[in-house]
Amino acid sequence: MRRFSSYGSPNKKTDYYVPREALIANALKQLKGEELDDGGHYITVWAPRQTGKTWIMQEVVSRLELDEQFDVVYLSLQFLSEENDADTVAEIVAHELSKKLNLDKLSITSLKDLHLLFERGILTKPLILILDEFDVLEPAVIAKLVAVFRHIYMTRRSQTNLSTADKDYLLHGLALIGVRAVLGVENVKGSPFNVQRSLHIPNLTHDEVIELFNWYQQERHQQIEPEVVEQIWYEFQGQPGLTCWFGELLTETYNHATEQPITMTLFKGVYAAALNLLPNNNILNIISKAKQEAYKPYVLELFQTRKKLNFTYDDPILNFLYMNGVVSIEEVSLNEHYVKFPCPYIQKRLFNYFARELYQGIDRLYDPFEDLSDTITDQSLNIPRLLQRYEQYLQANRELVLKEAPRRKNDLRVFEAVFQFHLYLYLVNFFCGYEVQVVPEFPTGNGEIDLLIRYAGQLFGLELKSFANQPGYRQALKQAAKYAKNLSVTDIWLVLFVEAVDDQNRQRFQMDYTDNNTGVVVHPVFVQTGSWLL
Repeated sequence: MRRFSSYGSPNKKTDYYVPREALIANALKQLKGEELDDGGHYITVWAPRQTGKTWIMQEVVSRLELDEQFDVVYLSLQFLSEENDADTVAEIVAHELSKKLNLDKLSITSLKDLHLLFERGILTKPLILILDEFDVLEPAVIAKLVAVFRHIYMTRRSQTNLSTADKDYLLHGLALIGVRAVLGVENVKGSPFNVQRSLHIPNLTHDEVIELFNWYQQERHQQIEPEVVEQIWYEFQGQPGLTCWFGELLTETYNHATEQPITMTLFKGVYAAALNLLPNNNILNIISKAKQEAYKPYVLELFQTRKKLNFTYDDPILNFLYMNGVVSIEEVSLNEHYVKFPCPYIQKRLFNYFARELYQGIDRLYDPFEDLSDTITDQSLNIPRLLQRYEQYLQANRELVLKEAPRRKNDLRVFEAVFQFHLYLYLVNFFCGYEVQVVPEFPTGNGEIDLLIRYAGQLFGLELKSFANQPGYRQALKQAAKYAKNLSVTDIWLVLFVEAVDDQNRQRFQMDYTDNNTGVVVHPVFVQTGSWLL
């Protein structure tokens, strides 16, 4: 029986996997080329971590090895991550290639001689070379190595009158695999490798995720409720490593009643464990990158709800965060791209991490003997009174709350996310001892943050926004109504953080709004924070 596995590349004999034939065929076509004598392309294979780059290229290698026209070598460079001398790297790479190609008499000891390894006469057949983990090398080493490959490529391309076997070099195709498009990005003298084509490895599609879990159901004869698979797609957005990790938890680790269908009840319990209890190297790596001082301000800014942030790949901060799986791209059109979090699960993990990092504990929210019946009863919650209590607490403890809060460098204002983190943990601690569940949700991954409160069989939705201007306010009312419709609730609270609001404007803008399209009633509530410059 097969299993879900996220521990390296899937084993086709023992693990569930997605064939991804179109990607494999594309890589084969580029490496082999249209015509043998024209040569193949030199390509970079790139994507964030755990998207299946290595597995796809291993599939490519296994199929290339069936073609007797070529020699094929696959080599991982992970073991050279600490080596910063280009001559040493060239010597080791040449040694490894010589062993695989049985070139015992050839000795390469420096970078300037590396090209000799690929000459006609040394090689007897066109070679297709795949170098995995190429980006672990030092940037200076990368620049020097790819300059050699560019020289070989341009020499071959200039010899149009010769067959591929008669050209000076027999390096027919080259694939450099890495998590980032390093080639030239960090080279101050300009790109030495502007001849390569790019092969991007995307996440699994919606259909591929369904295919993955259908395979399990067919083989194990255990039904998975369709809503469960849809929720897996929603929470992980086809990120292969996380999707298969959660598949393992759901079908193996916590699947104790294999004769029963896997239901949403089981999904919710396993998801809670994945969110709060269980370590995962992929998500731990993402958090480790997001919390670095050079990148943390940008990640915190991404939680703001006032406007979307434009995605620009040549921004070094965005480049780093994207290739390490912290952020992704929302493509509205060919000329309109925004930054978003890759999936709700990652956004929740980052939200929880930063919230608890900033506010380890919030206590003394009310006197132990205080009557809270104006806020919570056995049957329901009074959300306006709850938010009023929060505003009073914030105002009374504002200096302490904001004392260590991270600030934007350009204007020293507290990040908007600080108040989202604080309100979330305030609610969690306020309801400590009560059977109340407070869960942050992120419907779009960009610009919308909601707190869902479940109590006494009821769902209360709080959509968090900053009050910037009246057009934004009106748009937020419509967005909140739309989200409430998706939640199947008839009421929702729109929580508007604002530095200051007088009684006249509070009364004017806290009027209930009934959406004509959905019938949902939106209750706007201001939370006055005071100046964010404290």
